Amino acid sequence: MQSVGADEGAAKSVDHRALAVSMIDISSDVRRKSHNETGVRPLPNGVLEILRIIESHPGITVAEIASRLGRQFSNVSVQLRELVAAGLVTRARDAADKRYVALHPTAESQRIKALLEGSWAEVLASASSRLLPEERKQIAASLPALQRLASILAEPE
Repeated sequence: MQSVGADEGAAKSVDHRALAVSMIDISSDVRRKSHNETGVRPLPNGVLEILRIIESHPGITVAEIASRLGRQFSNVSVQLRELVAAGLVTRARDAADKRYVALHPTAESQRIKALLEGSWAEVLASASSRLLPEERKQIAASLPALQRLASILAEPE
């Protein structure tokens, strides 16, 4: 399957496989190289995914997280217990419907998020300094499209 832009005549073909592999490699390496500097206990990828969803969607339910991630409700629930025990997430019964539990990040979660994101940025800045100026410009120019792509991928299926 060949991947191309919407306007094949004007847009270059995008190698989506190479893009995906690069994004996964960058993400893994950034996390690995940045964690030691933060003093934060490493969180497994699956738990971090749940925490990032809660941070970007305060008040979300366990079922909504499971749906977004394509995981079993019970598996998400187990991982949430770890986040609650670590003081990173709070559970609150929905005022309108007591059957639902709304999940919220804690102040500690927000502190850790800022710390990790700052450390991730430092790792990327250090690596980027080894790129050619034109390559840095290309990355800067692609950032809005990558942010839009990330928001599309984050949409519930």
